[in-house]
Amino acid sequence: MAKNKPSTLVMKFGGTSVGTPNAMTQTVANIRASQASWERIVVVTSALSGVTNLLVESTERAIQGDEVFISQAETELMGKHWQLAEKLISSPAQQAQIKQEIKHLVAEFGSLCRAISILGEATPRALDAVVSLGERLSVRILAGALQSAGSPAQFIETTHLIVTDDCFQGAHPDLKRTEQNIQKIIEPLLAQGEIPVLTGFLGATEAGITTTLGRGGSDYSAAIIGATLPADEVWIWTDVTGVMTADPRIVSQARTIPEVSYREMAELSYFGAKVLHPKAVRPVVEAGIPVRVCNTFAPAEEGTRVLRDDRAAQKPKNGTQSIVKAVTAIQRQRLITVEGRGMLGVPGVAARTFGAVAATGTSVPLITQASSEQSISFSVPSDSAEAVLASLHAAFTDELAKRDIDRLWASDDVAIVTAVGNGLQETPGVAGQIFSALGAAKLNVYAIAQGSSAVAISLIVAAKDAEKAVQTLHHFITS
Repeated sequence: MAKNKPSTLVMKFGGTSVGTPNAMTQTVANIRASQASWERIVVVTSALSGVTNLLVESTERAIQGDEVFISQAETELMGKHWQLAEKLISSPAQQAQIKQEIKHLVAEFGSLCRAISILGEATPRALDAVVSLGERLSVRILAGALQSAGSPAQFIETTHLIVTDDCFQGAHPDLKRTEQNIQKIIEPLLAQGEIPVLTGFLGATEAGITTTLGRGGSDYSAAIIGATLPADEVWIWTDVTGVMTADPRIVSQARTIPEVSYREMAELSYFGAKVLHPKAVRPVVEAGIPVRVCNTFAPAEEGTRVLRDDRAAQKPKNGTQSIVKAVTAIQRQRLITVEGRGMLGVPGVAARTFGAVAATGTSVPLITQASSEQSISFSVPSDSAEAVLASLHAAFTDELAKRDIDRLWASDDVAIVTAVGNGLQETPGVAGQIFSALGAAKLNVYAIAQGSSAVAISLIVAAKDAEKAVQTLHHFITS
């Protein structure tokens, strides 16, 4: 009889899970504890907390020619990583080797920044070369810490594994080529009982030029590795216990959601829940591989599972069905309105409106249009509102002069409050219940939108009413 395939777990650790000696010690303990239940483990690590931000700011300062800041950043990077190496790596020879490698990478950082400073600009390719250094530094220390704790481990930069296009700052992986590399490089290590420790966030073009995977890149790396091995499960370790029903700073009764569907996770992330970016888990969810979001500092907690099957994700263990699973809020938005009687039945107004918005590089999280076609309203970040208005005025100069468009205007600061849950699409009259609850709480709603996924309803309320609106809608979870 053929031997069953050994169980494989991919564990990804965020910056707060490796950012201090105590945090990395806990991460090492979590990895070693998982060895009791899993035959093969692959680890993916982010940069230390705060390091990526420092690297990004360094490139911005380099463009300005700020040599002092670059030198200070070199000192900070060296000190932070050397401190971890000294505290977590017991072998003097190994510690010396890793410190030498850190020194070399920090020198590379300085050289890149000074080259940017001379040119006075940074290309996307140059930015990827700089920001990739955070993971390249942390992966060496985490692998060394595992070895010092008694677990055989080997670090690998995923520039040797994940093949991408040349869309720097947000590269797209070639999963077929990546799978070939995984089978060639990772499988032999696992067969030897080693723990591969991989850089998150990074890939490389066919020519070997370093790229990064964009927002949620380390989670995305873990999902790519998990899907191409393939793994049995992928666990995302962070500093919170899974996905919460609401921000606990706003709702004291907020609790961890045991299970969410991929569609629910996508809506939650888009509208303010920063725990997990949906793009990052798509490869494993599509492959039917479960994802679990865990707390590094509370490993005994179950956290949240992200599942492909919507029906499986909407059945709580107690057998009851909540209409709403979570409530989120995005603050510091402004509602921009394009209105005019001359818009009625005129084709292309919406296209020109959002073309003007796109020209400013602004993202639009919510759109609503009157059925009469006489107005379009949409939200933008408050900091972008003036630039968007200026672009709209330029795009509709003739229509404003002819009064086909009566006015373009922006509201004061508002918030987008979103209720998410599969129950929204299956519960008759749910919108009425939500508005009745908000009305009873004396909260005014300026606009409403429901996505095509039908698992979220978003409302625009005054900024001062956001917390009360979240608390009001959270009762649909707890009731």
